[in-house]
Amino acid sequence: MTSSTNQNTSHILVLGGGESGFGAALLAHHRKFQVLLSDKGRLQSKYREPLAEAGILFEEGTHTLAEQWLRQAQEGQIQLEIIKSPGIPDKVPLIQQALAIGIPIISEIEFGARYTQAIIVAITGSNGKTTTATLIHHLMQQAGLSVGLGGNIGESFAKQVIDDPYPYWVLEVSSFQLDNCFQFRPKVAVLLNITPDHLDRYDYVFERYIDSKFRICQAQQADDYFIYSFESKPIVDTIRQRGDLEPYALPFMIDKPEAASPTNRAFVADGQIIANVTLHAEQSKFSFPVNELTIKGKHNLSNAMAAILACQALDVKPEKIVKGLKTFRTIEHRLEEVATIRGVKFYNDSKATNVDAVYYALEAFARQKGKIIWIAGGTDKGNDYAPLLPLVRGAVSTLVCLGLDNEKLVETFSPHIPHVHQTTHISEAVSMAYAAAQPGDIVLLSPACASFDLFKNYEDRGRQFKQAVKALYKRQGETDI
Repeated sequence: MTSSTNQNTSHILVLGGGESGFGAALLAHHRKFQVLLSDKGRLQSKYREPLAEAGILFEEGTHTLAEQWLRQAQEGQIQLEIIKSPGIPDKVPLIQQALAIGIPIISEIEFGARYTQAIIVAITGSNGKTTTATLIHHLMQQAGLSVGLGGNIGESFAKQVIDDPYPYWVLEVSSFQLDNCFQFRPKVAVLLNITPDHLDRYDYVFERYIDSKFRICQAQQADDYFIYSFESKPIVDTIRQRGDLEPYALPFMIDKPEAASPTNRAFVADGQIIANVTLHAEQSKFSFPVNELTIKGKHNLSNAMAAILACQALDVKPEKIVKGLKTFRTIEHRLEEVATIRGVKFYNDSKATNVDAVYYALEAFARQKGKIIWIAGGTDKGNDYAPLLPLVRGAVSTLVCLGLDNEKLVETFSPHIPHVHQTTHISEAVSMAYAAAQPGDIVLLSPACASFDLFKNYEDRGRQFKQAVKALYKRQGETDI
């Protein structure tokens, strides 16, 4: 759970001044390192002011001091370690320079984990990370455990570790955060799925993305737990053959219950989630009706099974897990129901920034009586939209493309969706979608793309969508939302 810090390191260079870098700088300062935070852009005031108050050295709009520290490290004047924010790719010249002279580069997650003795549950995957992390956190809280939530969600993990207030942590970790993890050892590691995503960051080599995801369990040992989807078994087996996987494996499955043994995995049978795990020579038996899950869709069934197994691995009692499942509510921007306007339901799925996530969203509504009016678009990440075609045919009546460059979406879906519109304004997209809808239809914002062409991030996109829906709600004469 805890790795030792580099005892020779006296200076910490933090690259990137967002939430991750800010938290890392605060923790490094708290641990008495000489700290420099360097950001090529401008810092937000919510980060700049606390850094100044703490007396932490920082620079913005330049890497002048950072380059000076690298030269000093190269000349042996200082012992230096770099903490790199996840959004910074390795191809950045400053990173290349540091790698060339052998400066250690780690992630904020790796750094934060050095300074806690807590039991860590870490969740990664191409899709479902936030929902599953939030669900596990909720189940553990409902079971009476003192548990924190961090990583790729909420406040910086490193910042929260300063006071180390919890004996348990649930961390959502992205591939970008895992890229610079080496000794990070969660007690329970969860790999939800692996589908092509962010391939532009990995030179469009899927195997490099896979290797990044498996960093979540690279430091685990035989008394740790690795929870994974049975659909990823071929990939897991390949990694195992390298000798890189040591932890106790707990798979979950939906479509192949015949492959399930009675113990040490979760599966679906006769409308029930079954999860039976043997720990310390005692078996934990669990069952829960699928139709009582508060989160809908096949993908959320997988997320729930992973969360159940994670809690069982931590000896949470079945009755406590049941209580938590019944009281959990969906997270913001993930199939979030916004409003119903004259029989038309609006859903915010702004966090669906890749094709696989959109597939799950469309699948959740494709069998309903009404049609889907789908709002998609943004910054394309090399998407292959072909897997969506069987779902959109007959289920999606209208596509509203919301982005600066919609050519790929229009070209792909025009032959399969009767009506296709384009806009660069969220309020216009909502109005277009509502005009195309009939009572009983679903308006679904599920973009399949990053948000950075028109919005700050997916949260900004989702919140602007909700604001536009609420404005429409009032224009239609409704009074309560």
